[in-house]
Amino acid sequence: QVQLVESGGGLVQAGGSLRLSCVASGSIFDRNPMGWFRQAPGKQRELVAGITSGAVTNYADTVKGRFTISRDNAKNTVYLQMNSLEPEDTAVYYCYTHDYSSGTKSDYWGQGTQVTISS
Repeated sequence: QVQLVESGGGLVQAGGSLRLSCVASGSIFDRNPMGWFRQAPGKQRELVAGITSGAVTNYADTVKGRFTISRDNAKNTVYLQMNSLEPEDTAVYYCYTHDYSSGTKSDYWGQGTQVTISS
């Protein structure tokens, strides 16, 4: 099955930047939509950014203009460049994809990477 491994989280001051990476296994990566979600303690997991197989992107209003999602299909990797970080961005960030290779929808999640923004 597809496996997703995130990296790049850490602790930065408000106004700083981080770049998250997600490496996906499997030959279906080129056709899969990919996304980044995040979850803060006591809150629901929310979509941060998504990117289709055709590189069409969408963003949560809270991060639009600050975050950029991109993908490098040759490396089976999706990125989330996060600039102008705010304490409200503190959360565990999860890489996500889905596919229909089995004939039904299958969801895949990474284990998450912690992003902490200090004031």
